[in-house]
Amino acid sequence: MRIVSLLPSATEALFALGLGDEIVAVTHECDFPPEAALLPVVTRSTLDLGGRASADIDAAVALAAREGRSLYEVDTDAILRLDPDLVVAQDICDVCAIPADQVAGDLAGVPMIRQHPHTLTEVLADIEELADACGADSRPLMSSLRRRIEAASLEAAELPRVRGVFLEWIDPPYRAGHWTPDLVSLAGIDDPLGRPGVPSAALTWDSVRLAQPGLLVLAPCGFDQARAEKEADSLRRQIDSAGAGRVVVLDGSAYFNRPGPRLVDSLELLVAARTRGISPSSEVDTRRLGDA
Repeated sequence: MRIVSLLPSATEALFALGLGDEIVAVTHECDFPPEAALLPVVTRSTLDLGGRASADIDAAVALAAREGRSLYEVDTDAILRLDPDLVVAQDICDVCAIPADQVAGDLAGVPMIRQHPHTLTEVLADIEELADACGADSRPLMSSLRRRIEAASLEAAELPRVRGVFLEWIDPPYRAGHWTPDLVSLAGIDDPLGRPGVPSAALTWDSVRLAQPGLLVLAPCGFDQARAEKEADSLRRQIDSAGAGRVVVLDGSAYFNRPGPRLVDSLELLVAARTRGISPSSEVDTRRLGDA
């Protein structure tokens, strides 16, 4: 097959299914596995957000939404010239990835899968659906992922559950949504602010404080480990105001934000944050946890 992936998590799933050689184009955000970065790119961002602080990024994205401007530009002519057998797009979030509606008209006649998972169960089902559409056997991958989920859950169950808050953005703070609360709960963390199956939403730091978290997990959407740590350092006063006993900073871009196979890695990272007793009060500990 000739596959165009307009969704980083689908690109990861395709490679995990052994279909990397059938991908003919990806987005500018498809950076995993490393081989994906060698493929032709058919998208670009319409906003220059590099190096901008979290609050500035949030404001720029909100302004674009109010004005009806897309955050992405897609070269649909290039996609059509590639003559794909399948395009993979999404209907989850207009901010995190290219919305399928943006390209559906120009790509009319090209078979398209529109992924829209909102829970961990739906993420796994979407991987199976993608495999079926490509004529691939998903059983080896799915068996491995489910075994790892069970093992991580059992490891977490050996510890007392802890009260915690997971934030998907930190200026302003955004509570956990979609599949993330599933991961948090499986890791033995009770998050009173998380809302499974629905989009993340903005809160105040007072709301975080009132939730009385013993553990505060920060994984800003789209930020790698280094960028997340930098943002956390710049917001140390607000983070400290939450009164959490421990604060963990993780790589949201690589793990929690993308509904693909690495959500299982995300669960294992959360469990590691509890079972290893790592307290990332120092930069060294935080980086070590991110590499786990």
